[in-house]
Amino acid sequence: MYSTLKKISEEKTQVSKEATSLNVSRILRELTRNEAFHFFTSIGNYTGECATSLEDFVRKIKEVNIKSIEFHLYREDFEKWVTQTLEDKELAQEIKNLQKQKITGESLRQKLHAVVSKRREQLQRML
Repeated sequence: MYSTLKKISEEKTQVSKEATSLNVSRILRELTRNEAFHFFTSIGNYTGECATSLEDFVRKIKEVNIKSIEFHLYREDFEKWVTQTLEDKELAQEIKNLQKQKITGESLRQKLHAVVSKRREQLQRML
């Protein structure tokens, strides 16, 4: 009986690890251009930049015009994209918490970059 319960427990653990790995892979996947995050500085003013993965998003945060970051953060665009496209509710919550701090300028860029980079690294370790 004990060995059967142990085997069932091990199988559940393995299934859980596989499910986690699939979810992590989905969050870290390369996106199509249609799924990518497109950076604007205001409505109708496209910067020409888009992020096609979480890793690309981390890079673009460092490069795009700060007005674009402020524009999207306070419209909750980052949060929506991360939730709906990347399907990472944990990162979306971290971004929402950052928004509540009402930060602007380079301080915002640095904090957003830190939050997204930390999450990306955490996910990569889970693979």
